[in-house]
Amino acid sequence: MEEGLSNFMVTFIVEAAPDSLYGELTRWLLEPKHGVFVGNVNAMVREKLWKKIQNSGNETSAIMIFNSDTEQGYSLEMTGEPKRCVVDIEGIELIKIQ
Repeated sequence: MEEGLSNFMVTFIVEAAPDSLYGELTRWLLEPKHGVFVGNVNAMVREKLWKKIQNSGNETSAIMIFNSDTEQGYSLEMTGEPKRCVVDIEGIELIKIQ
């Protein structure tokens, strides 16, 4: 199956976003805690939601965690100015506190 047609687990952790973005994310994902969104969507929907998060405003910071073919079985992406960043050490993604 092509990646764009399969569903994959995704988690977004969003801070300081406009209310309209939270509303958009809840159309596709569950929000078990404020700013934490979890669900199964295909790669196209995941990337469109990520672009909306990235373009939502200067104050917004977010982390996206999704299934991928890596040693850990997932990948991380960050946007904005979170207090933590992703570092790759020999193919393993770790979190560095800044």
